Amino acid sequence: MNKNDISIVEIIDINQDGEGIGKVDGYTLFVKDTVVGDVAEIKVIKAKKSYGYGRLVKLIKPSEKRVIPRCPVARQCGGCQLQAYEYKEQLRLKEAMVRNNLERIGKVSKYHCEPILGMEDPWRYRNKAQFPIGRDKSGNLIAGFYAGRTHSVIACEDCVLGAKENKEILSIVMDYMREYHVEPYCEESHTGLVRHVLIRKGYHTGHLMVCIVINGKQLPHGHILAQRLAEIKGMKSITINPNQEKTNVILGKEIIGLWGDLVIEDRIGDVWFEISPLSFFQVNPVQTEKLYRKVLEYAGLTGKEIVWDLYCGIGTISLFLAKNAGKVYGVEIVPAAIDNARQNAIKNKVKNAEFFVGKAEEVLPEWYKNNKENNKDKVKVDVIVVDPPRKGCEEELLHTIVEMQPERIVYVSCDSATLARDLKKLGEMGYAVEKVQMVDMFPQTRHVETVVLFVRKP
Repeated sequence: MNKNDISIVEIIDINQDGEGIGKVDGYTLFVKDTVVGDVAEIKVIKAKKSYGYGRLVKLIKPSEKRVIPRCPVARQCGGCQLQAYEYKEQLRLKEAMVRNNLERIGKVSKYHCEPILGMEDPWRYRNKAQFPIGRDKSGNLIAGFYAGRTHSVIACEDCVLGAKENKEILSIVMDYMREYHVEPYCEESHTGLVRHVLIRKGYHTGHLMVCIVINGKQLPHGHILAQRLAEIKGMKSITINPNQEKTNVILGKEIIGLWGDLVIEDRIGDVWFEISPLSFFQVNPVQTEKLYRKVLEYAGLTGKEIVWDLYCGIGTISLFLAKNAGKVYGVEIVPAAIDNARQNAIKNKVKNAEFFVGKAEEVLPEWYKNNKENNKDKVKVDVIVVDPPRKGCEEELLHTIVEMQPERIVYVSCDSATLARDLKKLGEMGYAVEKVQMVDMFPQTRHVETVVLFVRKP
């Protein structure tokens, strides 16, 4: 097929990006915004030798699985890939995707897979949102999200996955910008001031945080904006974050207070956390508690175990485990996150957690090498928990984990393809998959978290 060709296509499957898959005379087309079972008119927008990408022109016969998206800009926005599927079907698709990766890439066939943990109400679950500010084609000031694979802002002040307060906060910020002629940031010219508005809400506390990311050091009449935002019920923190770099990275390194505190508080289970604009904190608190309880269950702690938590962030899993373990060691590459972890340990009166700054693939091998000859008791480990980024674990790290011979490895993954790759390696090095649990942390999107319990083979 060639670019701009138009065909009638039946969508027969879905890929890991949430795109529908159809075939025309054996030629594969990936089509965004389609649902398995759709029959649709498709225009080819990119053609390669054996596959291409298409755009949905018109639905000829909608799938029985298709529902009307709750968000009016679901198709234009790049955030929700599965909003046109009913929720039960979303869960089925995610479970099938993970199973396929584990069995096809990971080469496992005998394992216990527990039913995916979904949400009773799969809306308004996000406790954090980052809204880019820009102008539309008519020059009007807008806030929203980037369209898929672009940096074009799609106007959306009330994302149906986010907190209801977001709309009111954005309205106040943009009214202030119009009143005081404060310009939004322009990536192409590196001009303008306001880049993003970051909003956090504590699920259990109701605490609200607003951080204005700016291409400068000061926000003109910022005290007036702060006064207006401070009137919103639950507001606890209003800050600015200078970011003058020509970069796609949203946040700079400095936080400057305008009003209130620099942090808000929230909890996961009975563990409390202080959260700054720079903190990594899971965006779905309801599902995070389910996820961490499953990690705790798989870890099988009795109160005496030595546990390593690799890629520990601000210590969320570490502190969750520490109350049930003898000793927990956490490793994270971001120094500010480790500062948060140590502070959160003090806040929760946890004295059996120790944290290291650095890359997990460097810190753990170095620590093990330095201690295994002189202090064999110290290097004894019962459980290792890993929660790596999408790229998965470095091979050197996996080798060190296996050399330390923990009885159990609990692997938390946000990408089942790299999970399956690492699963295969661990299988070859003496560890077997015992249990798998998927947790739908991100309803309406293609993303899903997976927890795997590995046990050492006899």
